[in-house]
Amino acid sequence: MTSTKISIDREEQPSRKTGLSSSFNHHLIEVNTNDVDSGLIPPKGLCAVLPAYNEELSIGSVVLRTRQYVERVIVIDDGSSDRTAYIAKLAGAEVIQLDHNTGKAYALLLGLKHARQTGCSIAVMLDADGQHDPSEIQRVIGMVKIGKADLVIGSRFLEEKQNIPGYRQIGQKTLDLFTNIGAKTHVTDSQSGFRALSIQALDNLDFKSDGYDVESDMIAHFAKLGLPIMEVPITVNYDVPNKHKMNPVSHGVGVFTKLITIIGYQRPMLLFGVIGIIFIIIGIGMGVFAFMENSTLSKFPAATSILSSMFFFTGILLMISGLLLNSLLIIMKQQR
Repeated sequence: MTSTKISIDREEQPSRKTGLSSSFNHHLIEVNTNDVDSGLIPPKGLCAVLPAYNEELSIGSVVLRTRQYVERVIVIDDGSSDRTAYIAKLAGAEVIQLDHNTGKAYALLLGLKHARQTGCSIAVMLDADGQHDPSEIQRVIGMVKIGKADLVIGSRFLEEKQNIPGYRQIGQKTLDLFTNIGAKTHVTDSQSGFRALSIQALDNLDFKSDGYDVESDMIAHFAKLGLPIMEVPITVNYDVPNKHKMNPVSHGVGVFTKLITIIGYQRPMLLFGVIGIIFIIIGIGMGVFAFMENSTLSKFPAATSILSSMFFFTGILLMISGLLLNSLLIIMKQQR
């Protein structure tokens, strides 16, 4: 067992309350270097990337806690109007300061690309508002570290006992469903911002995204490239100073709209075909109802009949559109 003796020299300092002086003697503090937990020594090349916008209340503590587990912390100040950048620098982070607010996707991808260009071999993404627990970084990067995954998502839904509001769970499950349909994956938390990326993932960030769509877009892009995606359980704390900066309904609608676009582009027969079948069924159902009403009451239900025809023929058109788009997609894949 080795030990290091460090001499601390404390000079006499005046007491602010009494005006008297207090004497401090020279003494030795013995530090046993064998007691240092090697698990807390950050892996070489591990970087944390935190996009931040007006997070002066939390960024300092998040950076300080994160620095225990990573080699470098990179904060992208996305045009904050407060002291986010200043406090992040004081806490020991590398700060990329943007002139104006660009949205999460741009800031995050900029930070990840900067990390890769400056020697990062594994990048871990965290939210800057304090929702994520930096002590779980080792768990999140584990599968990337041993080469079993290129993207690891920290999932809030792999463990049952999670204090997640009901409305968030419903919205998340809906977005998960459509993300999995569009990307042909099976993830339980498609919107989680706590993730780890390998070198292969960092070298393939050539996808377009906007705002809070970045989490779903990243999954779809990596899945298309065949990069392994895995999940590990994490905890989350919603009792943070600024809460979510975007209205949950607006956020959900925005991401949902983007997912519908992805599904329509990558799996047109699924999107148009399913909607087409639903419309056809509704049209037939209304037609049967109109026929029965006409037979029973000897009265022609004009409005019901018109709606029945509209639903039925719209469904047929959607089915034809899905078939045509699916054929074009097959031709495009064969030409690549």
